Amino acid sequence: MAKRDIHVVPAPSGGWSVRKTGAERSSKNFDQKTAAVDYGRKASRAERSELVIHKKDGTIQQKDSYGTDPLPPKDKW
Repeated sequence: MAKRDIHVVPAPSGGWSVRKTGAERSSKNFDQKTAAVDYGRKASRAERSELVIHKKDGTIQQKDSYGTDPLPPKDKW
């Protein structure tokens, strides 16, 4: 099964959109970025996927993983 990350991206008409990787349409649109990030975070936790937050210029600002991590950190003992 393909990985379906959830992205918070700037909407072409203004505001912010939450969409899954590869989706043509947004899941939901918001006026403020904070509301879009909150919605995206809840959706990522529910689907156990990664949340990718973008800046206004489209570059990646932050990534948060809520799924199973394929490379967990090693203990430093």
